[in-house]
Amino acid sequence: MVTREGSIRPRVTDWRLTVESRAARARTDLGALGPADPGDPEGAQWRRAAAESLDIVDAVLNRFDRWWRSAASWWSGWHIERAWRALHEAEISIIAAGGDLSGRLPGLRARVAAYLPEDDLRRQALEELSPGEFPLATVRVVVVDAVRAAFDNSDGAHAAARALRNKLVVASIVLLLFNVAIGVVGSLRAGLVPLCVHPPSMLSTCPGGLRPSPGDVWLVQLLGAFGAIIATVISLLRRRPSLAPYVLIGYQALIKALLGAALSVVGVLALAAGVTEGLIGISTQPALQLWAVLLGYSQQIGTRLLDNYADHVMEQARPMPETEAPR
Repeated sequence: MVTREGSIRPRVTDWRLTVESRAARARTDLGALGPADPGDPEGAQWRRAAAESLDIVDAVLNRFDRWWRSAASWWSGWHIERAWRALHEAEISIIAAGGDLSGRLPGLRARVAAYLPEDDLRRQALEELSPGEFPLATVRVVVVDAVRAAFDNSDGAHAAARALRNKLVVASIVLLLFNVAIGVVGSLRAGLVPLCVHPPSMLSTCPGGLRPSPGDVWLVQLLGAFGAIIATVISLLRRRPSLAPYVLIGYQALIKALLGAALSVVGVLALAAGVTEGLIGISTQPALQLWAVLLGYSQQIGTRLLDNYADHVMEQARPMPETEAPR
């Protein structure tokens, strides 16, 4: 898509669709306010602030960067978070520009309650407001402070989700390098990474046959990754969709697959070393390969804590509900 400036517009993503739709509704709400009240100069200022914030949103959405800048933007997340912060400021300004703040208090209280704790003084002040008890200027200050604090918490959660995503990326790179290094070592010299079990009074059993082979480590890693993928698919079926600006599911799945491959090698090494002698008897190649799959699946025990933490971060990073249209 080509913009008016002649540059190529960035590809559409989920967060862009969400921001675009909310920005379009915000412009509609701003237009629905009608002409400014000459007796309310502060309201006119809030209208201008809303328009300026929406212009920032449009500038971010229509920005086009070369791939090297896009990579830096992806890592820092500045374009996502700047767009959301500008959109939030626009929505706050539209709320403040409306004259009927008292009529919107129930909806605003519900939205603020989702992001601020009960002991927050700004939330308490908003909940204690009574329609008609205070002048518009006082009500406007209380409403803006409470809603802005709620939006700030939401924006802070976006940064936390980005930080977790970056940590998952770094951890994935480390695990990938480890798995590749172990695989290369096993390929250069078969048996250097001993993965063959030696049952009593029976022939030795290796992942690829009766003798060590250069592909044993790769085979065990592949089977371990397969077991991890099975666990990942099962966990994905329990997930609910999220509209958060950052998506962590793919990075979590990558961590699981790579960790499953690594744990499978470590586990088969333990079996070959006789650590489980007397508890687990392996006498055939299929049995050894099956254990490689099960060991890869077992990564789910360790990554469950990561899943729970990621779910908590994504729950906090979900977009704050849209404000109601001015009445």
